[in-house]
Amino acid sequence: MPHKPADAAPEARSGIQVIERMMKLLDVLSYHHDPVSLKQLALETGLHPSTAHRILAAMATSGFVERADPGTYRLGIRLLELGNVVKSRISIGQAAMPLMQRLHQQLGESVNLGVRQGDEIVYVERTSSGRSSVRVVHLVGARAPLHVTAVGKLYLAEDGPQKLREYAKRTGLPGYTPTSLTTLGALEREVERARRHGVAFDNEEIEQGLRCIAAPVRDDAGELVAGLSVSAPAERHSADWAALVKETADAISLAIGYTPAAGRQ
Repeated sequence: MPHKPADAAPEARSGIQVIERMMKLLDVLSYHHDPVSLKQLALETGLHPSTAHRILAAMATSGFVERADPGTYRLGIRLLELGNVVKSRISIGQAAMPLMQRLHQQLGESVNLGVRQGDEIVYVERTSSGRSSVRVVHLVGARAPLHVTAVGKLYLAEDGPQKLREYAKRTGLPGYTPTSLTTLGALEREVERARRHGVAFDNEEIEQGLRCIAAPVRDDAGELVAGLSVSAPAERHSADWAALVKETADAISLAIGYTPAAGRQ
């Protein structure tokens, strides 16, 4: 009989044990306002000092922990960054859903809220139309490349020309349908259109038979933090929805603290 499954079990337990020890160290660090010595961390977590030191070194490399004075540690800035991301998404989702539902009632189509993660859009909220015969890809948690989504084009417009070229070079602009924009020139023109008009379109570029309109959601600093979109089968889609989508996105922005003076001109 092969021994691989039996060998894998201790390795899995060991990995889980390391994670548990990391969490213990983070919890103890969170209780202390000032930097904590390695000796104190080992005492409060029950870990051997050498074990605690090894795990803390790994967490420091990732920014989850920072070394303060020699031999002392505190929580790292990476935790603040992640916390702000979570806080932002929670507040956006809570503010957005009532307005998304209102837009859904007005148009009778799927309304989506997407955020950027790297070179993709991740859909974090959605109202379903329940009437589409087309498989809508904008499910909560679904991902799609920036250049073939309306929300993604908003982020590319925000990036500016140089970062857009870098994105095109990095990804190769793969196509998914006959109307996908797979050349830099075509994408640049479409992104510039989105920048000028404040709304972006997906013309059956991620899925044939499905079109989308998106408008930006900005936070209190004027930063683009999400895109609101309406997706519908091509035969029901109307470019006239753009004004309503933009109006709703603006209302969500105001609800999370955006003021027009904070926006980028």
